Amino acid sequence: MNTDVLIVGAGVMGCACAYRLLQAGLRVTLLEKALPGVESSAAAAGILGAQSEVAGAGPFFELCLASRARFPSFVQELEELTQIAIGYERSGVLEVALDATDKIPAAGRVEWMLERGLRVEILDREEALRLEPALQPTLVGANYYPDDHQVDPERLVRALATAVARLGGQFLSGVQALRLAVEQGRVIGIESERGLLCAGAVLIAGGAWSSRLAGMPALRTTLQPVAGQIVQLESRPAFFRHIVYGFKGYIVPRSDGRILLGSTLEDRGFDKAVTCAGLHQITGMAMEMVPGLRQARLERTWSGLRPASGDNLPLLGAGPLPGLFLATGHYRNGILLTPMTAEAIAAQIVGTPLAVDLTPFHP
Repeated sequence: MNTDVLIVGAGVMGCACAYRLLQAGLRVTLLEKALPGVESSAAAAGILGAQSEVAGAGPFFELCLASRARFPSFVQELEELTQIAIGYERSGVLEVALDATDKIPAAGRVEWMLERGLRVEILDREEALRLEPALQPTLVGANYYPDDHQVDPERLVRALATAVARLGGQFLSGVQALRLAVEQGRVIGIESERGLLCAGAVLIAGGAWSSRLAGMPALRTTLQPVAGQIVQLESRPAFFRHIVYGFKGYIVPRSDGRILLGSTLEDRGFDKAVTCAGLHQITGMAMEMVPGLRQARLERTWSGLRPASGDNLPLLGAGPLPGLFLATGHYRNGILLTPMTAEAIAAQIVGTPLAVDLTPFHP
């Protein structure tokens, strides 16, 4: 095998990094135990919630903002190359407070964002219902984040895989990575079911499964899967357009009438089962925030595994051994962080200046 970079994992992170590395002139091969993008990448809801989902100011928040800002041009670039519509929608997010106990923390989240100069509107009940009449009419109020948008993750990863193939990237699908191959203290490739695969650099982008690769050196923090169940409803025509975010979950309406409800947070290893308890929790949350969903048609359900790090920060950049790089641990913000992760990882491997400081996220 003749390649400069071997990437373990062909989900959204692996494909996006491969795309940028190929554009930089490197030869890239992606190793994937299933098909590209069929695991956690396609299971996400696609909320680009740099403001609505991030808890506080700091390096991680700045990373999320930088990645969100890159999404419009990133989507345009991919759609022009692949002719695949990615489903990028400027829907905005409404963070809803259903009662007074919800309103107190919701108000606190806004203050530091306003000081930072970010767009956010504090809405009372009447203002929230004028913006989105489908909301629970007894709500207390809402925070509106007009710059938090959405994308269809399944379409995004399809476009990325197509872009990688068109630029000459190679996929080894259905091949399990077994162990890091190390020689004289340097990573030289991957031991796989097909034998030793050598490369000048190895990028681990296997999401939650990254922790299962044998021979990994000690990292900054732990990595474990956190399961999340999602319910898809359908309503034609669509009767609301904003993402609705609450303290019990979220609702993501697509413009074509699909409505995604999510999600649970379950520490149960690599078990991806959809459960009655999970569906009850999710649908109850959704009907409480948007009562009209009681009449929506149930289309399908699924579950994915988020890669959660022990300190809630992603592992990005050069690893503890020469030749090793990581792009994992994004937890609930993997889709949002796709453009920035790909840009930063490609810069590190190629050796060009970084647009962001990766020090807080060093593996």
